[in-house]
Amino acid sequence: MASLLIAACSGGGGTAVPGASSTPGASVGAYPDGALSIMAPAAPGGGWDSTARAMQKAVSDAKLTTANVEVYNVAGAGGTVGLAQFAEQKKGDPESLMVMGLVMIGAIATNKSAVDLTTVTPIASLTAEYEAIVVKADSKYKTLQDLVTDFKANPKSISWGGGSAGGTDHILVGLLAKAAAVDPAGINYIAHSGGGEAIAAILSGAVTAGVSGISEFKDQVAAGKMRYLAVSADAKVAGVEAPTIKEAGFEVSIANWRGVVAPPGLSTAQRDAVVAFVDKLHASKPWTDTVAANGWTDFYKTGDAFKTYLDE
Repeated sequence: MASLLIAACSGGGGTAVPGASSTPGASVGAYPDGALSIMAPAAPGGGWDSTARAMQKAVSDAKLTTANVEVYNVAGAGGTVGLAQFAEQKKGDPESLMVMGLVMIGAIATNKSAVDLTTVTPIASLTAEYEAIVVKADSKYKTLQDLVTDFKANPKSISWGGGSAGGTDHILVGLLAKAAAVDPAGINYIAHSGGGEAIAAILSGAVTAGVSGISEFKDQVAAGKMRYLAVSADAKVAGVEAPTIKEAGFEVSIANWRGVVAPPGLSTAQRDAVVAFVDKLHASKPWTDTVAANGWTDFYKTGDAFKTYLDE
């Protein structure tokens, strides 16, 4: 569980990492040298998609490049379909990036993926975000305690909609079940390949409750279509009218994180150019404004610090 916790953040450069050439290459020119593509390895509407599009907008608003910045989606198996495609098709291309995070680490293990994160080039972790448990606005469940009462009485009667199996959303439901003395084997968890699909399931009533990052539900909550029941932080989250799961009586807290990687086969100079570009993105006002607007927590690590975090 240590990898689920937000540790102290530090940036920096570093030496060669998995996926980068150990032989320093010649210095590279302006980066990006051409169109920049960012893969979101999930369906539109989820956390990776929103992160990729936030990067795209911040790069444009901060005028970090005059090149075109494209975001595209490759959904499936908790991001491992996109990971495999990215590693194979984008090898050696520094103008290709992919958003990833804690969910992908779990999915690699769950799906026994032949391609893991040692295959690609770690660039940076970017943000961390607490989870939220939500219901439709007209749900009979007004509090998390109400929901858990029925969950304990008949676990299968409560269906939970969230991201991929083994991901942060799924883990949160498992932790809540454990805290409520519910047999995890009885959990009725319905996995979706992206936040947009999960939101549709919640709004249609196909699932009883939804679980995902706070920001993924904020528009639906603001529109009066959903209600927050609780958040997975240790203390109240600014701008979110909901108790913590701990305040609801269950000793559970968890945070998700997201970052960015480059393909395998980059020279050290190419890797360093990508890190320097992401440093500029991270320091830009459009990016810091986006982080604040989404209720994300800055969780920035680059170089060896990010590599070490992934290795843990």
